[in-house]
Amino acid sequence: MVALILRLKVQLLANTFRRSRWQVLGIVLALSYGTSVASTAVATLIGLRFAGVASAAPIVVVLGSLVTLAFFLIPLAVGSDDTLDPRRFSHFGFAATRLAGALALAAVVGVPGLVITIVAFAQILTWGRTPFAVGVALCSAILIVASCLLASRVSTAIGALLLSTRRAREACGLITLVVLVVIGATLALHGKFEWRNSSTAVLAQSASLLGWTPLGAMWSAPAAAASGNQTEALQKLLAALFSTALLAMVWRQIVAKVLVTPQREGRVKSYRGVGWFDRLPATPLGAIAARSFTYWGRDARYRVQLVVVPIVPMLMVAVLAVGGIDSRMLTLLPLPVMCLFLSWLTHNDVAYDSTALWAHMVAHTSGGADRVGRLIPVLVVGVVLIAVGGPLSAAVSGQKWALPVVVGVSVCILLSGLGFSSISSARFPYAAVHSGDSPFAQPQSSGGLASLVQSAAFFATVFTASPSIVLGWRALNGEDSLGAGALFVGTATGIVVLIAGVVVGGRSFDRRGPELLAFAQRS
Repeated sequence: MVALILRLKVQLLANTFRRSRWQVLGIVLALSYGTSVASTAVATLIGLRFAGVASAAPIVVVLGSLVTLAFFLIPLAVGSDDTLDPRRFSHFGFAATRLAGALALAAVVGVPGLVITIVAFAQILTWGRTPFAVGVALCSAILIVASCLLASRVSTAIGALLLSTRRAREACGLITLVVLVVIGATLALHGKFEWRNSSTAVLAQSASLLGWTPLGAMWSAPAAAASGNQTEALQKLLAALFSTALLAMVWRQIVAKVLVTPQREGRVKSYRGVGWFDRLPATPLGAIAARSFTYWGRDARYRVQLVVVPIVPMLMVAVLAVGGIDSRMLTLLPLPVMCLFLSWLTHNDVAYDSTALWAHMVAHTSGGADRVGRLIPVLVVGVVLIAVGGPLSAAVSGQKWALPVVVGVSVCILLSGLGFSSISSARFPYAAVHSGDSPFAQPQSSGGLASLVQSAAFFATVFTASPSIVLGWRALNGEDSLGAGALFVGTATGIVVLIAGVVVGGRSFDRRGPELLAFAQRS
């Protein structure tokens, strides 16, 4: 049975290369990325062999613990379907113990399994300074691979077992993603204040604590052996063995439960009325706006994008703070960046309609009504965001001309981005994830046009807003009179680009209706 499941996993991986050329290219890039990560890790571990144990141990233990944690959290954040779900083998009469072992072993076949295996055995080169250390490092490598892969299997199975609907799994993935970002930003900001003066002490204290936890015990045992502390090495090795065995027991129990538990179904909700269609005018513009509000509120593809909007500024601020950028300037950065990504989200909105675009064509909806109706939800969110975030950013920064600058730049970016998105979604749509599919899934078909359209819409918005950005920068650096200019120029530029984008995009929608419908039918 083990050989059968391994062949099945290999065949599933081989089938991924039978898709379209662009999907195969994406898979090759993913494999290349995994190979480069593994190569970098191996080179680092080899280099640490020539460093002292006291210097190398904290680095390996801390980074190794983060890797182990990632194997547990990332499956929840991604929320993807399991190709070897134990429930799919429930009709074959396999024993739970044998099936659990076979599925755990099959997890090695894949990019994550290959990378962690290479890294785990490469750390033998770092600690192989005595025969005892080599033996401990070899045992630790086996435990590292087993614990990481078991953690990913347990995490994936828990998500499938406890989260009955795709919506629940996606919500859990979003929450996990936000938690990961918050942890990363917190660590980065903490490093800004603590790392420069006491980096060695902070790293050593973290490694000392993690070395006795299930996350870091298997990474820390070889370091203790290399330093000559055999008793501590054996104790940590036993702790790692115990935690891995516990994971294996949990995985076996999950498989046994899944084999006899039917798939849970989410409860069907009942709604009264027709939602936003009751609240907005019964006109083509009002109907499209109501449908767009409904999409943004219920469609997981839109909700995921909304969650990303505040995440990107958090990461940018954390990275720039570590780089030593003035904190007063950093407080003004999040609002324009959020407006940039918020406006950019609609650049492929037509593709999200899929076959529902047929209703627009049958009703002879004008391109102008279609373009404006799709923008109304984003405009509402953007106006509220600027109204709240502008005064807040200015108050935190404590700069006199911060309010007109940040409002002018944000308005320009928001309106300009929506203008360019109105053109690109009607003129250059590309394949998107279908309704009902996981928002983290790869589109069923794709083309080289996708990356070009994404980049063009993004950078065109930034370029258009550059005059107001320059004026705002000068105002914040002493030329106070230019603050009002940044507000005026930014607002005027944004309004002009928005109107032009709606007009051009509307005409393109009217002219290319049949082509858009054909695109929606085949994508």
